[in-house]
Amino acid sequence: MHGSSGDPGFRSTGGAVRAPGRGGTPSSGAGRTGGLPGLAPHRPKREVVSVVAEPGLVVEDAAETFCGAVIRADVREVVLEDSAGRRRLFPNKPAAFLHEGRPATLVPPQRAAGPSTTPQRSASGSRRVEAHRAKTALPHRIWVEGLHDAAIVERVWGHDLRVEGVVVEPLHGADVLVEAAQEFGPGPDRRLGVLVDHLVTGSKESRIAEGLRRELGPAAAHVLVLGHPYVDIWEAVKPRAVGIAAWPTIPRGIEWKKGVCEALGWGDERDGAHRVLASVSTWTDLETPLITAMEQLIDFVTVGP
Repeated sequence: MHGSSGDPGFRSTGGAVRAPGRGGTPSSGAGRTGGLPGLAPHRPKREVVSVVAEPGLVVEDAAETFCGAVIRADVREVVLEDSAGRRRLFPNKPAAFLHEGRPATLVPPQRAAGPSTTPQRSASGSRRVEAHRAKTALPHRIWVEGLHDAAIVERVWGHDLRVEGVVVEPLHGADVLVEAAQEFGPGPDRRLGVLVDHLVTGSKESRIAEGLRRELGPAAAHVLVLGHPYVDIWEAVKPRAVGIAAWPTIPRGIEWKKGVCEALGWGDERDGAHRVLASVSTWTDLETPLITAMEQLIDFVTVGP
């Protein structure tokens, strides 16, 4: 959307001013400024409109670098998706966007006051339970490897987990799994589900999972370790959701997240984490192995083996 391209006053920080005519006679442009040659004509300040950021609304950022439809908007940020499926996150600031060529402030949509007759779905695709008070936390737990994993799980399965009374906790690395599980003390009334990255044959994570079963003995029956084949939870987010063609291949010896941020020009890891999380709205933004693992872990700790 480049509705403002026809207005050189909006796109330019300055412009050439016609020189006075022969004999010092001001040009017609100078005359409009009160007869003072060399001054650009006054342009009135453009009005900023407020637009409700309903999903699907097409806008452009004020710098005219990205045009797309609103995917999600709140008081802090707006996620846009262009026609190629690329997504970008923008701070939701006054006059930060263009709507039909006019500077615009996006206003988050308000929820409808009355009850909806259409069954609502949570981000995981399950039926949403409205006006439901979260259960008292069960003694069972689901552990994930780190804070980034926990944030993505909360974004997609948070509603379901609160309804079921299941607490998700970051493990801060698979290396401490055996020790942490022994301290947790799993049993019939205290089941433990664990989601790990890169759970493939021969990986460090697969060896840790095998060691856990040996160390726990009979108590291992009350622990379920599942995972996905991706090096990191970021890679379990579909590239199109993040706005890239594919996740870059990072050479061995380079920390994966750092390498990804450098390859994609994302700045530091915090910036990358913010971008990835902002790109996740529902389960459709995630790869199937992660979805399958999480659904099975939730069933394990709520229904049992």
